[in-house]
Amino acid sequence: MTIIEVIPNISEGVRTEVIAACVNAVTQAGASLLDVSSDPAHHRTVLTLAGNRQRTLTAVLALFDRAIDRIDLREHRGVHPRLGAVDVVPFVPLGSTSMLECVELARAIAAQVAARHALPIYLYEEAAVVPGRRRLEVIRRGGFEALAARMQDPEWAPDFGPARPHPSAGASIIGARWPLIAYNVNLGTDRIDIAKAIAADVRESSGGLPCVKALGVPLRHRHAVQVTMNLTNFRTTSMLAAFERVRAAAERAGVRVLESEIVGLVPEAALPPNPQETLLLAGFGSQVLEDRLRAAGLGV
Repeated sequence: MTIIEVIPNISEGVRTEVIAACVNAVTQAGASLLDVSSDPAHHRTVLTLAGNRQRTLTAVLALFDRAIDRIDLREHRGVHPRLGAVDVVPFVPLGSTSMLECVELARAIAAQVAARHALPIYLYEEAAVVPGRRRLEVIRRGGFEALAARMQDPEWAPDFGPARPHPSAGASIIGARWPLIAYNVNLGTDRIDIAKAIAADVRESSGGLPCVKALGVPLRHRHAVQVTMNLTNFRTTSMLAAFERVRAAAERAGVRVLESEIVGLVPEAALPPNPQETLLLAGFGSQVLEDRLRAAGLGV
């Protein structure tokens, strides 16, 4: 079965009416909504959708229409890096879908969104056309606040759209990639220096675990901190390996792990036995991708 998964991240995690409006936009467009995960500290919501090419295309266009009308980054504050109101939109091939199909869809949607909203669009990962822009964190460096100055450099002209930020929606990053796990570990301290040091210890770019990206961020409402990670290949570095690396570094710093959490959905093969116990997973329910696909009649 040809199925495309798309996981748009919007820069809104607080106003429930805005989140609901964005959710309604994608469901009315006919895509299957598999999951909605909002975080007020990150001020961000991750939606997981699936469907065929036409339904996912229509749903993403509808989401941009709704989000750009309601989200103003000039008033947005959160701990998660962001470049746009609709910050990042990755397409993931499932079933018999090829990566090439997702790349073509990402580029087609990028062109339509740019024309429709006068919005700069950068392509990333497998859809990238500029080699130095494959990595999401490279494109997003400096965030919305640094975007106008950065775009004055001809090397940072967008792939589609005007060479200036949208006044309220910034720019968006659209691409195609293989499955990724968004995974956080919360620590029982309010010392952000400890979280940042542990993030540096675990992430690949600092000599840590391969296929792991990590940042240390504050959770001020909980008087705690978080190591927020993206595991870009769970077969290379598993959730358990990432968790144990964070826990060991925390113990060396005299800090305990409160719990860990998955943002969005996770492939069944990525979960260790008894994940609630081995990973101290908080609020883990049916976040298994295959279960949600079957419930939506999209079993692969």
